[in-house]
Amino acid sequence: MNFDLTEEQRLVRDTARDFAAREIAPKASEIDKSGRWPAEIIKKMGELGFLGMAIPEAYGGAGLDSLSYALVMEEISAACASCGVIMSVNNSLFCDPIYKFGTEAQKDEVLRACASGAKLGCFGLTEPMSGSDAQTMSTNATKTADGWVIDGAKNWITNGPHADYILVFAVTSRPAPDAANPNPKIKHTAFLVPKGTPGYTQASPDHKLGIHGAHSCTVFFEHCKVPESAVVGKVGEGFRVAMATLDGGRIGIASQALGIAKASLDVSLAYAKERKSFGVPIAQHQAIQFMLSDMATELDAARLLTWRAALMKDSNERHTMQSAEAKLYASEMATRVAHKAIQIHGGYGYSSEFPVERHYRDARITEIYEGTSEIQRIVIAASLLKA
Repeated sequence: MNFDLTEEQRLVRDTARDFAAREIAPKASEIDKSGRWPAEIIKKMGELGFLGMAIPEAYGGAGLDSLSYALVMEEISAACASCGVIMSVNNSLFCDPIYKFGTEAQKDEVLRACASGAKLGCFGLTEPMSGSDAQTMSTNATKTADGWVIDGAKNWITNGPHADYILVFAVTSRPAPDAANPNPKIKHTAFLVPKGTPGYTQASPDHKLGIHGAHSCTVFFEHCKVPESAVVGKVGEGFRVAMATLDGGRIGIASQALGIAKASLDVSLAYAKERKSFGVPIAQHQAIQFMLSDMATELDAARLLTWRAALMKDSNERHTMQSAEAKLYASEMATRVAHKAIQIHGGYGYSSEFPVERHYRDARITEIYEGTSEIQRIVIAASLLKA
């Protein structure tokens, strides 16, 4: 497997790095402290092609590969993890499934707008009482003569307060248990619902530990009527749509974790060279050197896992296990690296005047959304046991 970047990939990465340094990093602390939605940054990411990176140009995207997406995600997230996950949701959880499973009409009308950044999408799978276990999903869609009626609620919907569309998953078949089949499997279907559809409402934005600029909320569906043309993929195959989407989405979150860890390491290196104790920069103390060495090694290991998953996705290889490994290791690595960054900064690391406490808070969510670390381990184990 070749990990040498092409000239195009290096150019895309460098463009993202320059944009992040100039336009995002100077605002990151303010975005975190105020909790505002970074609308002007999202607009510029759309103009740069960062909101539909792997979508063909014919549908409004940049026509790039998954590795380029991972590279850009890392750079954007290193500057501001909130901006990174906004970008990730639109790319991985919305545009990707619409491109793979949507109709031509959906691609022409919705995908083109969201991949270009003119509109924004979000992804509705998690519910108040149903996260990792899709069999307990309660949101349902009932067939009518001219379409479907959706009832239920989805929560922790990143981009939800601002998105123009939601890709929502609902139960469309719930067989009753009987003696022959005491635990029948329910069937889900994916629906594309525009904001403003009657019966589609939202709660106030959630209050969270980190990623304060990436607003999320609970979305409610109360007798929400959608036409037959709203179905994405085939009726009853929504679970397949969701799982295929999450395989790619986990590459995005792994890349976000890389960015958070990279930022933590970079500021720690700079601080260790400047801060003095016992008459010398703390970078000369072996205890600090060991922490920096561990941080760099773990970051490189996570990056290789992430790039491998991205390259496999680009080659149309099955990458469920590899994406799970990347997401599991990168997310837990980001928390460990951010933890060490605070330790290197000492008391200053605990202060909101330094960025490492923000990185620590932002890192923690990467172990939870788009599949918890526990779910990643289940996915990996299942792949191993099938072999």
